[in-house]
Amino acid sequence: MITALYSDQVIAENAPMDRRLAALVLARGNRIGYIASGPDPQRAFFNEKRRYYLDYGLSLDLFIDLDTLSGDEEINRLFSCNAIHLSGGHTGDFLRRLRQSGMLDKLRSWALDDGILIGTSAGAILMTPTIAADALFSGSFPDAVRDGAALGLVPFEFFPHLNDDPGYLSALLRYSETTVTPILACRDGEGLILGNGLVEIFGAPLMISGGFAEAADRGRIADLLSRA
Repeated sequence: MITALYSDQVIAENAPMDRRLAALVLARGNRIGYIASGPDPQRAFFNEKRRYYLDYGLSLDLFIDLDTLSGDEEINRLFSCNAIHLSGGHTGDFLRRLRQSGMLDKLRSWALDDGILIGTSAGAILMTPTIAADALFSGSFPDAVRDGAALGLVPFEFFPHLNDDPGYLSALLRYSETTVTPILACRDGEGLILGNGLVEIFGAPLMISGGFAEAADRGRIADLLSRA
């Protein structure tokens, strides 16, 4: 399994991570499936991402709307792709759609069976054990989230867009005192590629736990992965 977790994606600062991810996908093929977080009737977000991946020689050739998933043939086409992209958007709604469509467990099994899963913002949050930290984006408290269990593919929570609000860091520090799961917080332009022996950090994400924040450390992340 390889997971690529982006805070944001279509910005120049992500080019080093983009190039590394593209090399990993192209080693298997060039087809990426796209799971939308919510309705995209004009395919505006999908088409933007399609152009983006095309610059790296990758083909985004399958759009999945979880609300209108048509059956086994479409699911089989998705899981025959060389990688799957989980879009950004409203994390809670995305999780609900994955559950209601029956795709949450299927996607988890596909990823664990040596899949390459790419997530931006909400899509990256969904790779973690819980979407609780996402509550901060709506002014709520992570501790109050009771039904946030997600894919659980990485042994930490993920918080994107750390640079958007100076209050996010202090809120995450408080939250980290009440949860045993570390939180990895990224500014836009930062991210990680993990799995199959890889621990690659792009930018300077923070690892937050027990009320403290420090620069994300490759050794600590590797240790978390080994114990997961």
